[in-house]
Amino acid sequence: MDISTEMVKELRERTGAGILDSKKALQETQGDIQRAVDLLRERGLARAAKKVGREAKEGLIEAYLSPDARVGVLVEVNCETDFVARTPDFKALAHEVAEQVARANPLYNSPSDLPLGSRIQEAISRLGENIQVRRFTRYDQDGRNSVIDTYTHGGGSVAVMLELEADSANAAQSPEFKTLAHELALQIAAQNPRYVTSADVPQDVLESERSAYRAQLVEEKKAANIVDRIIEGKLQKFYADVCLMDQPSIRDDKQKVQTLVTSAAGQAGCDIRVRRFVRYALGD
Repeated sequence: MDISTEMVKELRERTGAGILDSKKALQETQGDIQRAVDLLRERGLARAAKKVGREAKEGLIEAYLSPDARVGVLVEVNCETDFVARTPDFKALAHEVAEQVARANPLYNSPSDLPLGSRIQEAISRLGENIQVRRFTRYDQDGRNSVIDTYTHGGGSVAVMLELEADSANAAQSPEFKTLAHELALQIAAQNPRYVTSADVPQDVLESERSAYRAQLVEEKKAANIVDRIIEGKLQKFYADVCLMDQPSIRDDKQKVQTLVTSAAGQAGCDIRVRRFVRYALGD
C-alpha cells in the first residue's frame, strides 16, 4: 500500500524514529500506525541493549523541589556525549527521574530500584547512546521547621541541595530564612565543603590529618615543644577548607559562614542550623 507523508510524520512524532525507519515500519505493518509504533519500539529496545555496556561519563545533574517544597531531590543521569546531555529529550528524562524519586513511597535505595527500565531503554534507542541513572539523594522535611533549597551551576555540572532548620516555625517561613538557605547553597557549590561543622569531622579523618602533619614536622626537624601547637594551627586551616561553618564567606571573605548564620539567628530570635547538605559534581 502507499504510505503517505502524513502517516510517516505522525509515526515519527510518536516514536522519534528516522524517516526511512518509519516508512519501512509502516510498509511492513500495512500502514497500521499502532503496530508500526510497537515494531519500532521492539527494534529500538534491541538496539538499546547493545549500547548498555558503553561508557557513559557525560550527562547532567537535575535538582528538583516538589510543588509544596517539602521534598527535594538531586539526581545524576549519565550519557556518552555532551551533545546528547544538552538535548531537550535528555533533560526531560532527567527531570522525570527526579520526579519519580521525589514521589517515592516507600523510598528507593539505589538507581536499580527505580521502575524506569523501559523508559531508559526507550531513551537509549531514541538518543542513540548508553544512558544510566548514576545516583540520587532525596530530602524530606518530615514536619520540621526547615526549608530545602537547591542550586544548579554550569548547566547541570554541579548541583547542591541543603536543608536549613530553625527553632521557630515563623522564622522558617520568612523570606530572609529562604534567602539565607540559598546563600548557603551558593557557598557550598563554590567552595565544596565536606562537613557542616568541625564537630562533624570523623575521628579517623582527624587522626589521619594529625599523623600526616606530625610526620611532616618531624621530617622538618621542628622542636618537639612546638609541634602540637603547629598541628592545631594546621587543623584550623583544614577546618576552614572542609567545614561549611568555618569557611570564609564567598560574599565577604573577612567573615566566616558561621558569623552570617549567627547574625541571622540573632535577627530571627531563634537558633538556626544547617541540618544537612549534599553537593554533586558531574562524574565525581
